Amino acid sequence: KKRKENFSFLKKNLANFQEDLILPKKEPDSEPSWFGFPITLTKNCKVSRKEVIKKLYEKKIGTRLLFSGNLTKQPAFVGKNFRVSSKLTNTDHIMENTFWVGLYPGLGEEELSYVVKVIKDCF
Repeated sequence: KKRKENFSFLKKNLANFQEDLILPKKEPDSEPSWFGFPITLTKNCKVSRKEVIKKLYEKKIGTRLLFSGNLTKQPAFVGKNFRVSSKLTNTDHIMENTFWVGLYPGLGEEELSYVVKVIKDCF
């Protein structure tokens, strides 16, 4: 319940930055238990993921990169025979521009407001 509340807080408080951020959303008829809040920078975003993550770390906010991404670029696929049916442009964009911030249930409004402020300061 607390993770869902934290998710809603971040989504609501970052909603005005949709020119630069693609925010997560749940699928219809789903009830996810969010372990983190994935943020993707838009194609027109004027700052890089590296710059945003650096700023977050400087302010003592941990992040994680999106794990996996474009599986065809993972080391396990080197030398393997597989078929790709398109350019995977969106997959590459997500792999290169997505990161997570935590939704730990022990985070309160004060900590989450700090996360929002630091993210907003990046833009």
